[in-house]
Amino acid sequence: MNSYRRLLELVKPYWHRLAIAMLCMVGVALSTAALPYLVQPVLDDIFIQKKAEMLKFLSVAVFLVFSVKALTEWGQTYLMSYVGQRVVAHLRQQLYDHLQRLPLSFFDRMPTGLLMSRVTNDVNLIQGAVSNAITGLLKDPLTLIGLMAVMFARDWQLSLISMVILPFAFFPVVKFSRMLRRISTKSQESMGDISVILHETISGSRIVKAFGMEEYEKERFNKENTRYFRYLMKSVIVRALSSPLMEFFGGIAIVFVILYGGHRVIQGVSTPGEFFSFLGALLLLYDPIKRLSRINNVVQEGIAAAIRIYDILDTSPGIQEKPDAIQLPPMQRELELSNVQFRYDNEPVLKNINLKISAGEVVAIVGVSGAGKSTLVDLIPRFYEISDGVILIDGVDIRDVTMDSLRSQIGIVTQQTILFNDTVRNNIAYGDINKDEEEIIAAARAANAYDFIMKLDQGFDTVIGEQGVRLSGGERQRLCIARALLKNAPILILDEATSSLDSEAEMEVQRALENLMAGRTTLVIAHRLSTIKNADRIVVISNGLIVEEGRHDELMECDGEYCRLYDMQFAQLDNKSKASTVSKVSDQVSK
Repeated sequence: MNSYRRLLELVKPYWHRLAIAMLCMVGVALSTAALPYLVQPVLDDIFIQKKAEMLKFLSVAVFLVFSVKALTEWGQTYLMSYVGQRVVAHLRQQLYDHLQRLPLSFFDRMPTGLLMSRVTNDVNLIQGAVSNAITGLLKDPLTLIGLMAVMFARDWQLSLISMVILPFAFFPVVKFSRMLRRISTKSQESMGDISVILHETISGSRIVKAFGMEEYEKERFNKENTRYFRYLMKSVIVRALSSPLMEFFGGIAIVFVILYGGHRVIQGVSTPGEFFSFLGALLLLYDPIKRLSRINNVVQEGIAAAIRIYDILDTSPGIQEKPDAIQLPPMQRELELSNVQFRYDNEPVLKNINLKISAGEVVAIVGVSGAGKSTLVDLIPRFYEISDGVILIDGVDIRDVTMDSLRSQIGIVTQQTILFNDTVRNNIAYGDINKDEEEIIAAARAANAYDFIMKLDQGFDTVIGEQGVRLSGGERQRLCIARALLKNAPILILDEATSSLDSEAEMEVQRALENLMAGRTTLVIAHRLSTIKNADRIVVISNGLIVEEGRHDELMECDGEYCRLYDMQFAQLDNKSKASTVSKVSDQVSK
């Protein structure tokens, strides 16, 4: 019931169109009832009593009734379709807007394909529930009342006999509606699973082909597609049964009407016109009843979809601004994490983190995989909310400031290059699409990206494909650096920005990063030796705790966790470098 109420609330803004549509529905109902009512004078006055003066009058009357019915039918169909489509567009936008407000933790546990199915498939199912439900609740009951009035006006005894049998016609509606909602819920869930497989296999097509898993993925898709087909066929069975059952019960009622009504005509109790007028009204009566059955099926599907959509809309954003949140001024002094703790699904990830970073300082954060490095830096822009403690920027709690003012001061470059299927220009200017051409070009030059951009087919107007697929890894990363440069944020987070690049690409990206880091407070998560050694300070995290802190040389002398990490992760790079140097010296000696 709550889902019905919430769907009807979406219709309120369009009450004026609904009011006109309701007038049209009244017109449809009255004109539908008028048609069987006119059967009696047409038969009795024209065909039996042969009254010539009634021929022209009744012909005009029938023409007007059909004209009114056609015009009002078109009006209510158009208006209700408009309302239904506007509600769907509004709900889809509302759902997308809410998704933008949800924290990263929500997307960590919800597959992308499933969310895409909610926004597209599920929302579309609601359109029928909204427009058809309102139409069914207004037009068809009005039509039923009008036709029943004609029936009782023509023969109240026949009407009572019909009313005894009529409730049985509603049996399929009540019986099958619950079944259809359950089937619809399962079929929508299955469609969500199909969307997940599609998204994974299309976006990961290179891995699928590289590992020769085409047949496996085809079988996986076929299994889910077959499951969806079976749910659809169950739905078809329910739909197909409801209408014939209604016609069967309706046929029984008509048999009794013919037997009893025909006997009354033979005895002269009623005229043929009255009987056929009544029979016409009865036959027309089952049409809105059948429509109510079909509408109920659509409504049940829409309600099932609405429940799934409102599950997302009712998900709390978790990270919210305070009503009195202030604007955060640009950072001048320091960033401080004091007694910060973070739990994910009640599992402790970070414990008692205490860290002060002065303005302009470069701090490297190292540790084994899963130590909590990325989680720590994700807390600063409030991608996740801390469980305890406080994060301060110039003494101001980041929970007391607006999200926009906080994130406007933070630039991020990650190992995973996030680019959009748009032009190079729009990707660089993503944070502020109103940046002028000179600033975009300057950012591209500073990121060592200008030269390769100008070699593209259309330069800055080149569309780079989904996730920048038309570019190399180093080129994609330099575009991300140009984007961060253009943002010009005082705080910079580099999350393993060069770890996936080869040596040549790394050199280009490293020069761009040096330009980006100049004069900024920088937090670096990396395992590249050059970045770690040049940091003002290195913070070592193990099992969610800061276990060491200092410069490279100082930490190496301690022979602790950092030294162990160095031996594991960095010594091999040094050995390769030494081997390369020896090789070059040997070549020179041999020459």
